[in-house]
Amino acid sequence: MKLSVIVTGPDVQGHLRECLDSVSGQLDTDCELLVVPADEAARTQCEGSAARVLPVEPSPAAARRAGAAEAGGEWLLFLDGKDLLLPDTVRTLVEHAGTAADVLLFDHVRAYWWDPERPSTDTRILAAAGHDPRKLAAAPTLLDVTPLLGNRALRATFFRTRLDSGLLDEPAPAGELTLAYASLLLADRIACLDTALLAERRLRRASLPPLTAEQHCALFEEYEEIWALADSAPASVRGVLYDRMTADYLRIIARPGLLPEDLAPEFFRRAAEHAVRFRPEGHSSPEGLAGVRQNLLVKGQFTAYRTLQRANRRQRDLTATLQTRKRKLGARVRRHRYDKARSQPVDRELALFSAYWDRGVACNPGAIAAKLAELAPEIHPVWVVGADNVPLLPAGTDYVVPGTKRYLDVLGRAGFLVNNVNFPNLLVKRPEQVYVQTHHGTPLKRMGLDQLDYPAASKGLNFRALLARVDAWDYSLSSNSHTTRMWAHAYPSHYTSLDYGYPRNDVFYRASAADVRAVREKLGIAPGKRALLYAPTHRDYEAGWTPRLDLAALAESLGEDTVLLVRGHYFYGGSASPLAKLRGTGRVIDVSAYDPVEDVCLAADALIADYSSIQFDYANLDRPIVIYADDWEMYSQARGVYFDLLAEPPGQVARSQDELTEILRGGSWNDSASAKLRAAFRRRFCEFDDGAAAERVVRRVFLGERPEALPRIIPVEDRTPAPTPEEAV
Repeated sequence: MKLSVIVTGPDVQGHLRECLDSVSGQLDTDCELLVVPADEAARTQCEGSAARVLPVEPSPAAARRAGAAEAGGEWLLFLDGKDLLLPDTVRTLVEHAGTAADVLLFDHVRAYWWDPERPSTDTRILAAAGHDPRKLAAAPTLLDVTPLLGNRALRATFFRTRLDSGLLDEPAPAGELTLAYASLLLADRIACLDTALLAERRLRRASLPPLTAEQHCALFEEYEEIWALADSAPASVRGVLYDRMTADYLRIIARPGLLPEDLAPEFFRRAAEHAVRFRPEGHSSPEGLAGVRQNLLVKGQFTAYRTLQRANRRQRDLTATLQTRKRKLGARVRRHRYDKARSQPVDRELALFSAYWDRGVACNPGAIAAKLAELAPEIHPVWVVGADNVPLLPAGTDYVVPGTKRYLDVLGRAGFLVNNVNFPNLLVKRPEQVYVQTHHGTPLKRMGLDQLDYPAASKGLNFRALLARVDAWDYSLSSNSHTTRMWAHAYPSHYTSLDYGYPRNDVFYRASAADVRAVREKLGIAPGKRALLYAPTHRDYEAGWTPRLDLAALAESLGEDTVLLVRGHYFYGGSASPLAKLRGTGRVIDVSAYDPVEDVCLAADALIADYSSIQFDYANLDRPIVIYADDWEMYSQARGVYFDLLAEPPGQVARSQDELTEILRGGSWNDSASAKLRAAFRRRFCEFDDGAAAERVVRRVFLGERPEALPRIIPVEDRTPAPTPEEAV
């Protein structure tokens, strides 16, 4: 057996059963679930579950020891009864059971009552450490990963021989903090996953009994044990541990309500003793305010620390007050200028365009503007562009910067408003103005009001304000019947749906062989090479963009005749990156900043996609698409989706990197079965895209032509996409 999940503790606020259900739904022959309840109430909650229930152990340390003694798995995962395993956790851990490490450290989310999947601060640390097992000395910042037992799997032999030996002995067994740090300090090698597998539930402080002075001071005893384990550790490790310890102490002292005021001086005194006693020789304090606080702690200057706290709090309050006043004054001035512009006649020969939150000329608005210049040159286009993106505009582009006087003037007077997201809440559309919402993709993930049941996706979204913006739309663009239906559900309002296709996709039917050759040459793709475009999407449950493929290994396995076009952030930094040499040979080409993305699609022989809407656009080219869905269950449950992509894919589906490599090295990526899947996908999702979408929009919206006078939509089977790179040669 590969994995034993050991749940311990009481039934805190009724969460234990939910914890057990999060594990039992993932059990298979490679995993077992054991529960060591803390009391009879917790034992009662285990009735009817798939768990093997052990005798009651009120002590957490005794519960961990009892669970480990009965466990049959090669790896142990200790799970607190209030926490949850995220979907697909067991499969992920079992897949990595063969790693040559004592500890497998992974990411987690924090579950609050108001936000059940808030990303942790550990993602970047784990991503930087990489997946290869290593000693702690090679990655000492791993000590900054949140010290939980639930975010690390422990090799059973390692737990029994190194952690259980002495650390769990009575009368004062080690607590979770000590064991969490000990697992890293005593491990021979540590492996990391930057994937969130645990939801750590953060209970409301007001719902918990206040800690006693003894409980507060137990932290000092834990750090005494931790430093005993770290005594022979390298200086780099002890330096990170020291900063972590002092930051923990200062956080408790600083955070209102955590520490009784009458206990604060004594707590500070004891913290200062540790700050002096455990300070590594030659240690440099952190820069900025954190360093100032640490130095005050080292010097034992409690009064000065409290004075600094009060001064900082007053400064923050003053700054916030001034900023609020400035914002309100600026808002009043902008509103006055905007209202003045709205009092002027609407200019039917003026059109305001914006794309991707004012990034520049792009996407559907860009394609519409280009066709407008051809069919209605009398209408003058002006683009809303952020100041940082102005240097990137094509020569001769007329633009306005958000918030400026001219911006407010054009926003108030323009006869046409075109955007693929939304204009700001400042906009009060006049009846004479025409607003075209072009959108920027076919929805697989849930959008608009359909996000209400998915807090990770809708965090910070004001749905009332969203609906007010939607009510300003006159037209909503769609590329297929699926999209039309989803927009109607997600954005319910009185607009007219334009089932004309996405203008940005016109190029997929109008580009020539010369165009395909030109863009491949511009990207540096040598003749005869197979170019695979890898364009992953964002995960709402991750703090940043996380690589899900080892591109260095993939490029090596596919050989020198294959080039990877990677559209995303850089995966590895620095000259030591395993991709640096590959970039130099042209086998991995970063196209993250290359615009337009449609050109990159034209250059690619095939697409590797996950859940990004690029697959719906690329399908117009009738070229192979491979879906890499290693975390489909997690993504679909956290983000919400409109259909099961794995049941209705545009081509072959890989659930692991090994499967993806096998598909790409063999012939299944481009065989008849893949072509059949792609054909069904194209019929469904490329329904209105035929190369004339921009013309339909311009003639209907800007020129006022009747719908029946517009170019008819050519059936999918009668269309001829742009030549493939092979055909272009």
